[in-house]
Amino acid sequence: MSSERHFPNIIITGTPGCGKTSHCEMLVGMLAEVKHFSISDIAKERKCIAAHDKLRDCDIVDEDKLLDEIEDDLEEGGILVDWHACEIFPESLIDLVVVLRCKTDVIYDRLTERGYKNSKIQENLDVEIMEIIVEEARDNYDSSIIVELESNTMEDLEQNCDKISKWFYNFPTNSENDYLRGITS
Repeated sequence: MSSERHFPNIIITGTPGCGKTSHCEMLVGMLAEVKHFSISDIAKERKCIAAHDKLRDCDIVDEDKLLDEIEDDLEEGGILVDWHACEIFPESLIDLVVVLRCKTDVIYDRLTERGYKNSKIQENLDVEIMEIIVEEARDNYDSSIIVELESNTMEDLEQNCDKISKWFYNFPTNSENDYLRGITS
């Protein structure tokens, strides 16, 4: 946890279709001090796209260039990082990692509604089933700053954002022992 930033940086991560963007958009409405960084959009805006993966129909982000582009923003604080991966962001610049979890049937319905190809839907379901994103968070950040939240319903979304906003306004007064109190309870 940084003592230099007035406002924390929070990663909202999870499998595509789990509600990352919905959470960030709701949090922006609740927290006037934050900026929503949809990494896919930021990478395009700041010309950090290395290539396009035709098989998966997605852009490949130049992660080093991206980090160079957003480092000053992260040092200032108050950033909601919205991306399906979290491991590229230095732990020294991140204060909370929220891993959204979702039932596979919910993810399936959401991705189908978006028009994803069956192969892309299956790949994302496998990521959720095998807990790939949770493991990336655990491998790259201290467990004291990671929280897993269910994101299956509108009620989950509202409760999660309420908990995160309360945590946000207690930053940086959260002590090591109760850092995630209120979010996990």
